[in-house]
Amino acid sequence: MSEKLKDNNVDQKNRRIGLICGGIFCAMVGVSFAAVPLYDMFCRATGFGGTPMRVEQVSDVILDRTITVRFDSNTSPGLPWEFKPKERQVELRIGETAEAFYVARNKADVATAGTASFNVSPELAGAYFNKLECFCFTEQELQPGQAYEMPVQFFVDPEIVNVPELKNIKTITLSYTFHPLTKATAEVQAPAAKKRIGG
Repeated sequence: MSEKLKDNNVDQKNRRIGLICGGIFCAMVGVSFAAVPLYDMFCRATGFGGTPMRVEQVSDVILDRTITVRFDSNTSPGLPWEFKPKERQVELRIGETAEAFYVARNKADVATAGTASFNVSPELAGAYFNKLECFCFTEQELQPGQAYEMPVQFFVDPEIVNVPELKNIKTITLSYTFHPLTKATAEVQAPAAKKRIGG
């Protein structure tokens, strides 16, 4: 009888340990799926890794000092688009709001879709590069031969001059990369702030 009780206690302990291990495994799987969006939210909130900050209002301080913002564009393999900035660079005062345009054109004879990611270099400047409007992470679909102008509105936070590593910075590069999407993996939406220029 005591042997049976002992076996039952061992079985209960093994079940409990199995449930705990299963719970830990499920939690780890959940955390791994949440890691990418959480990391993206962290980068957008802090400017970590050269991710520009997203803001709702313009700067109320504009300095006399100017800075050059260069525009870079890339397209991932598998997306038959021509993608480039309308201007290669712009010079503006720190704190001043500026607007730039990128143009994407579908070179394929079928509709294709993409979404853009972005970063700023030097990375440390990402926390001081503020975007008011942009086309990043918006799913875009272009018909054969169609082209769209996509605006980005931004300013460089005047606080950048108080950062020892950035106080003498002369140039910031804003870089976008378009990645392919398929209709099977994403519901494609037409962006609200894009202007058709051909097609």
